[in-house]
Amino acid sequence: MPEKKTAQIDSYSRGNSDIPLLEMTLGDAFDRTVERYPEGEALVAIEQNIRYSYRELQQQVDIAARAFLALGVKKGQRVGIWAPNCAQWLVTQFASAKIGAILVNVNPAYQLSELEFTLVQSGISALVMADDFKKSDYCQMLRTLVPELQHCSIGRLNADRFPQLKAVINLSEQQHPGMLRWSDFCLNASQIEQSQLLIIQRQLHFNDPINIQYTSGTTGSPKGVTLSHYNILNNGFFVTENMNFSHRDKLVIPVPLYHCFGMVMGNIGCISHGATMIYPGAAFDPLKVLQAVADEKATALYAVPTMFISMLEHPQFNSFELQSLRTGIMAGSICPAQIMKAVNHKMHMHEIQIAYGMTETSPVSSQSAADDSFDRRMHTVGRTQPHLEHKIIDPHSGITVARNLTGELCTRGYSVMLGYWQDTAATASVIQGDGWMRSGDLATMDEQGYLQIVGRIKDMVIRGGENIYPKEVEDFLYTHPLVSEVQITGVPDQKYGEELVAWIKLRSDAQPLDAEEIKQYCQGNISHYKIPRYIKFVDSYPLTVTGKVQKFKMREMAMQELGLN
Repeated sequence: MPEKKTAQIDSYSRGNSDIPLLEMTLGDAFDRTVERYPEGEALVAIEQNIRYSYRELQQQVDIAARAFLALGVKKGQRVGIWAPNCAQWLVTQFASAKIGAILVNVNPAYQLSELEFTLVQSGISALVMADDFKKSDYCQMLRTLVPELQHCSIGRLNADRFPQLKAVINLSEQQHPGMLRWSDFCLNASQIEQSQLLIIQRQLHFNDPINIQYTSGTTGSPKGVTLSHYNILNNGFFVTENMNFSHRDKLVIPVPLYHCFGMVMGNIGCISHGATMIYPGAAFDPLKVLQAVADEKATALYAVPTMFISMLEHPQFNSFELQSLRTGIMAGSICPAQIMKAVNHKMHMHEIQIAYGMTETSPVSSQSAADDSFDRRMHTVGRTQPHLEHKIIDPHSGITVARNLTGELCTRGYSVMLGYWQDTAATASVIQGDGWMRSGDLATMDEQGYLQIVGRIKDMVIRGGENIYPKEVEDFLYTHPLVSEVQITGVPDQKYGEELVAWIKLRSDAQPLDAEEIKQYCQGNISHYKIPRYIKFVDSYPLTVTGKVQKFKMREMAMQELGLN
């Protein structure tokens, strides 16, 4: 008899939930939480010595919203925020949402050309900004781009290069020419009645655009990912719902607010459940994060893998009481298995989860669960989020591949962005006609629907016809007892097309190693073609402000050092 064929199961999954999507604006959702938990602790900004209950935070948000209205900011106009993590960032986020203005997240690391591009491309009408951050003098940069500030009336800017920019609000108490101090800006709220704000808030729709976040721009100019109330409110809610959040939870947020991890998964996730947001400082500092967890008895912590590594390896790590931690999320880049183990055991985060997504999907589209086995949480990015769909396709043909085969991960559902701001061509290149968003990430889906991210399509190395996924080699090298971090990139090679470079950071207490010892460690343990030809021992990696490793820069650096074209 002919052999019976087993039916192929496609790599497709849908996240089901009995909880319906929230069809409301961000402002309405916030006000609803204030009604439920008026005296609950909403925000602890440690460096600023600020503590707000939900009622107090609402008062600050409404004052800022009325002050924006007094400046003439209307629905659909863009309000920029160029600052590190602080209480005013959060207040600006919800104040702009309440009047229907579109918040533009300006990367705190931006320099002149990047700032100029963002101001022009988004058409910011009011910019909220810090004085400076790290080595960047924000005021000097803005004066260079907008010399008219030196002579204009406050709130009445008329700049040749930026015709839409009318007001600059500075978070410092120092008075700068042409800029409005935050404290004076808030006084303008008296010009607008609270009833006027409520009328405007009720006229908004949850599908309205509310946020623009710029992609990193690794190829070409950055693109403005445009997100709605519906996108980010639901994503923040379901991420924290999956973590069993309640008004009793306290979340430490050291990741930048300018990115989805901080402002959606952090701020909106907390506000949707009445939980407490804790900002340890303006920028990530491992000691401040550990201190915040211990002092505030935090139950949850967000960080990218490099941040967790910095905390675990800090000389004072063992002096902090971290037993209050229950859960958290490690996201932003592929998580090394050894780091996941250490966080689970040494930081007591026994319910820590992995989340995967991209800014264009608001951001999370898959997430592990608190009751998933540790192996699942260590080696996968969980399953498809509620009310979303995933499929894995052949990146060339577009056909959905079978389970356990590698292909490009695509997402469809409520979280897919409205589009790239004023760039229909770029939008059409990633969102297909039937609503599927192409990620550019290589992934597999197993029989139970768990997803594993193999790497980026552009990061995949093809050596002598063999496809090599950097994560596989990185995971193996992490098992070396003296290796703290490792990144794998490719470089051109005349014979094989490409060769591997291993960028290795050793543990602080490690004895010196040489390249041959690393290669010998690989021999007999991984296929010969996966053994890196080049080994580089480094102290740091080029990172984005969110802590993501910039592999394209590392590739360029290696090519230059090795004299390769």
